[in-house]
Amino acid sequence: MNKKVIIGSRGSDLALWQAYRVKSQLENLGCIVELEIIQTQGDKIQDLSFDKMEGKGFFTKEIEEALLNKKIDLAVHSHKDLETNSPRGLVIAAVSEREDPSELLLIRKEAVNSSERFSLKEKAIVGTSSARRKSQLLAFRPDIEIKELRGNVPTRINKLREGDYDAIMLAKAGVTRLKIDLSEFHVVTLDPKEFIPAPAQGVLGLQIRENDAELFKLLQQMNDRDVQKRIYIERKVLNLLDGGCQLPLGVYCEEEYGIMKTWVSQAENSEGIPKRLYIENTSAEEIVELLETKESKRVFISRELKSDSDFKRFFPKGYKLHDESLIEIVPVPFEETPESDWIFFSSSNAVSAFFEENPSYKDETKFGVIGKATGKALAKYAQADYIGKGNTQKVAKRFAKVLGKGSVLFPVSDKSLRTIQKKLPKTQVTELIVYKTIQKLDFKLPESDILVFTSPSNVEAFFNTENSIRDQRVISIGETTRKELLKHNVNSVVPWQSYELAMLDLVLAN
Repeated sequence: MNKKVIIGSRGSDLALWQAYRVKSQLENLGCIVELEIIQTQGDKIQDLSFDKMEGKGFFTKEIEEALLNKKIDLAVHSHKDLETNSPRGLVIAAVSEREDPSELLLIRKEAVNSSERFSLKEKAIVGTSSARRKSQLLAFRPDIEIKELRGNVPTRINKLREGDYDAIMLAKAGVTRLKIDLSEFHVVTLDPKEFIPAPAQGVLGLQIRENDAELFKLLQQMNDRDVQKRIYIERKVLNLLDGGCQLPLGVYCEEEYGIMKTWVSQAENSEGIPKRLYIENTSAEEIVELLETKESKRVFISRELKSDSDFKRFFPKGYKLHDESLIEIVPVPFEETPESDWIFFSSSNAVSAFFEENPSYKDETKFGVIGKATGKALAKYAQADYIGKGNTQKVAKRFAKVLGKGSVLFPVSDKSLRTIQKKLPKTQVTELIVYKTIQKLDFKLPESDILVFTSPSNVEAFFNTENSIRDQRVISIGETTRKELLKHNVNSVVPWQSYELAMLDLVLAN
């Protein structure tokens, strides 16, 4: 095939990388390809945030006009920049594979505080012009100051380098594609299920005239249908909410074992606390309907939540929450700390009880934790060298590889289930009881629609106080808690991660 194709693209480094990638793919299919650089409104106006600019399509309108006027044949866009309704006469013919859709937080090293959320110091100045990023950042870290940040990726990084900001936010996809060296900064990758990205972030959209049947057929060889299916839901939610770049909306879909899972974050404005939603195997229409519903539910969680708890922070208005632990934690004093190469914590309670005794250990001792929540607790005292992810079986298996032939100390409770220890050679493991759990005997379950259990000990205490579970929906923090409930013939669901935000997602799930 000797078809000639003229590609239209913005002139930024990232846009040109994207355009040249598509150019190379087309040339491999036998096309003759030229590139036309087009400046857009978003490129020309650098002193205003998106919510203060008129209209929509800040980075696409001029390119689409060139396509309609037949000055170009194909427009290569960052799909997240496109309006959800293509101009009459144009169509998205294909989408690319998806680069990692996560957000990056780039932090100047002098602004790092590992004990704070996202390792960012208190009252830091963070650069972004995205209403979506602003709303989620302020929800997680209300102490920080947001400062407008515009420009292409290298320009924004240079503004951070010059000290205009303590940190900035960027899409990981752009940094990865440009292969930018970030070694001078502390880099935090934010989980897209936690800090929810823009619809179609990390995907390229290939736009043509709808009557160009020959080019449409050609582009199907480059179309990623799996990505297309997932981002259809993300973009349709945006479309139904009549939003664009200035809408504080994050939508992220992934498919696992045939189940389409969707996470949503929507705020009324850039400074409003977002409403979160997690839902499985449903349509964009149903997602929007759930976002707009005022339904109230009564939720019990077996944990006394702190004021900065994610569960409390994102708990929906109109819902009723009763947070109460069914056990009391009593520290057990110890004088000596057994020597080991690693110290591994399976709970936040173990972290607190251990460090309250001002333990002595070697400077080269490494620390491991079972998951994010325990890692957050450890950050007040030390840096985690290993943070588990997934169920306890996976955590144990991966930690065993990291441990190698080293020794490990487990600070534990008197009722520890030893889920990680059991998977390691006995000769490498030492245990130290640092706290006891005492059950409350006077607990009475309030009227509840959803029950959230945060430990096997809380399950045991629940049933020892003559409480019962009838038609409530039950959520377990992890597999060991789920197994404890099964002993009482109670089925429960387990979140995608064993921490509060993931548990709340299940509270909000359909």
